[in-house]
Amino acid sequence: MILADTSVWIDYLNGIQSKHTDTLDTKIAEGAIVMGDLISLEILQGIRDDREYRLTKRALSTLDQYAMFGKGMSGKCAENYRALRKKGITVRKTTDVIIATFCIEQRLPLLFTDRDFIPFTEHLGLLSVPVKT
Repeated sequence: MILADTSVWIDYLNGIQSKHTDTLDTKIAEGAIVMGDLISLEILQGIRDDREYRLTKRALSTLDQYAMFGKGMSGKCAENYRALRKKGITVRKTTDVIIATFCIEQRLPLLFTDRDFIPFTEHLGLLSVPVKT
């Protein structure tokens, strides 16, 4: 199973073809994609059209759902953020810290395009999903 970050989902839902969206499409067909509540929130809050919102919400709800910020996660997220800061790396968005930490803790590979996840792969053991070339 893998988790896809919001950036990949947005491109996918907007019909943008890339190696990341192609990989997401393949993994959906294989039944290998799970959805995190924070990612679902980020996707849904950006949809302006009511009909598109309902359709997307229904489609995303068919995926296995994970609560990403449960008990003990605040400390783990803070530790990961601080570990990167000590290396001179500042992660720009708290949601990215939560997503990366959740994936690290669950040993769940992440499909992403957002460069803020790279330090998590290089220094904290975040698994990234290989993309089609």
